[in-house]
Amino acid sequence: MKRLLSLLLGLGTVFVFLAAKPLPKNYLGWAVHVAQSDMKRNPELWMVDFNRVPKWDYCQGLMSSALLKLYNQTYDTLFYNYVKRFADLMIDSTGVIRSYKITDFSLDRVNGGKFLITLYQRTHDPKYLKAIKTLHSQLLCQPRTLDGGFWHKAIYPHQMWLDGSYMASPFLAQYGSVFLDITATSDAIHQLLVMAKHTYDPKTGLYYHAWDESHQQLWANKTTGQSPNFWSRSMGWYMMALVDVLDYVPANNPNRKDLIAIFQNLSKTLLKYQDPQTGLWYQVTDSIGTKGNYLESSSTAMFMYAITKGVNKGYLSRHYLSISRTTFDRFIHSAVVIDANGSYNITKACAVAGLGGHPYRDGSYSYYIHTPQRNNDPKVIGPFMMWCCELSKANQ
Repeated sequence: MKRLLSLLLGLGTVFVFLAAKPLPKNYLGWAVHVAQSDMKRNPELWMVDFNRVPKWDYCQGLMSSALLKLYNQTYDTLFYNYVKRFADLMIDSTGVIRSYKITDFSLDRVNGGKFLITLYQRTHDPKYLKAIKTLHSQLLCQPRTLDGGFWHKAIYPHQMWLDGSYMASPFLAQYGSVFLDITATSDAIHQLLVMAKHTYDPKTGLYYHAWDESHQQLWANKTTGQSPNFWSRSMGWYMMALVDVLDYVPANNPNRKDLIAIFQNLSKTLLKYQDPQTGLWYQVTDSIGTKGNYLESSSTAMFMYAITKGVNKGYLSRHYLSISRTTFDRFIHSAVVIDANGSYNITKACAVAGLGGHPYRDGSYSYYIHTPQRNNDPKVIGPFMMWCCELSKANQ
């Protein structure tokens, strides 16, 4: 008991304050403090995701997009310059992307294309355009399933993962809008619809983590090809992909209503699985109260960013905004710690989860619940900041 008390006191008086008093509804303030704390931990953006050497990957892309959203609402150039410094480190004067290899056909590496488009629109620097075109060219050559769905990576043949929806489709849709490429926009929509077709479970209304067209993977159901469990963060990626792609789908596009319907139905379904005390979702979505299953923060931030943006865009009723605000307060109490140094820390994020590979990940319940959690993972930091931005917009 003495040791526990000492630990709690060591977290600082701010933590005690958070646990004892209601929180202010200053959503942008929360985002700014979280961003500044993460930048202090990671003086250069390439360091996020606990990297020791510069890397072009999806977490850096996620954080860059989130920080640019925050910049657009705060006009604080600290965030813009942090992102641009990363871009200029990773992209040389000819537009070559450091550490990127197109023949890996990794959708993860494409995610950064979104923030590059934003930088290009602001600076018109040709090196950014060259890098954007390189990433787009990968998707033109990306291996596909028979019905046109992107393989997740070359090392994962015939497989579509929900994660990949966020890595590729929003970039494609944004590319199509900015560069007037109707084919790119259509492909972005197609990827989301194919993903829904193959991963949806009509019994629960949820979506399985992945689908193997060949049905050959050990994790794949031999009849459906679907993976065996519902991983919350994978649906978080898909939710964010849906709501972000819709930004670029014209009102007269016949598939727009289909994407909105998928988004609305999943938003409604997910609320059935939310823990009412903490506001969080479980690592394995539908296994509520099952031994070993843990409450997870990154999926929660992703769901709430998507849902809050859905309200702001008119896809969901204002009732969902009330849910988002309540969830935010509970999330702060459940997953955020302000330490004695005044740094904001977000806890309880799954470090990483996947399927196949070496060592082999079988997608079992046991696999998911034994993936470790860690603090200040970019996969919760980024979506949390975006969630705050959408809550702030809703208050305007």
